Amino acid sequence: MAQITVESAVPTSERIRGRVFRDGLFVASAGLMALTLYLVFMWVPTERTLGVSYRIMYFHVPVGILGMFSIVVVAFGSAMHLYTRKEKWDSLAFAAAEIGAVLITLSLVTGIIWNKVAWGVWWTWDPKLTTTLILWFIYASYLMLRAYGPKGSQGARYGAVVALIGAIDTPIIYKAADWWRAAHPSLVTGPLSGPDSSLESTMQLALLVSLITFSVLYAGMLSERYALRRAEAEVDDLYQYAH
Repeated sequence: MAQITVESAVPTSERIRGRVFRDGLFVASAGLMALTLYLVFMWVPTERTLGVSYRIMYFHVPVGILGMFSIVVVAFGSAMHLYTRKEKWDSLAFAAAEIGAVLITLSLVTGIIWNKVAWGVWWTWDPKLTTTLILWFIYASYLMLRAYGPKGSQGARYGAVVALIGAIDTPIIYKAADWWRAAHPSLVTGPLSGPDSSLESTMQLALLVSLITFSVLYAGMLSERYALRRAEAEVDDLYQYAH
């Protein structure tokens, strides 16, 4: 029986550079995470009203922001795939969707824990919480659609529509506490925060470092999952070629 070989779509040298880049991101994120833990639990002062429980903010805020950002990456990757018909963009969209679903889940879980301490209940239908829950369902819908829906370009088109809805939901989540009367605090930092909502300088610095840390970790996870998705696509091509 003749041996069937398929040339890899990605050169070996490029794979090695990609591996080194991803390892570098994970090493950097590990160092930054150690710094973040020191700042959060040893350096920043305890908030007067919420006490120790407020420290969950340094994890809740970054994963929430990156969870919202990730659906924008999904929408962008889906749009580029539909425009160029290149598989790499669909792989990026799928990888971002999987990671974004994990991040938005962590955002909800940490938010629920914080709610119990701050408000005495696990859940309220606060506008920010509700719109974040809607984004979680959008992520779940995208992943279920890609897993059980039409395959190929048709599935990518349907996924692009779902991702676009999620991208529209993102700015609504971001400004929900400012647009509607809500128990959830308004923006505490950033270009769109109000003049009276700024954190103390030490808290701002710790939050910034935490956001950088999780951003580097997100980049590492996204690049790792993207590479794995590309490898899965190569295996599928090899299987179809062999049969």
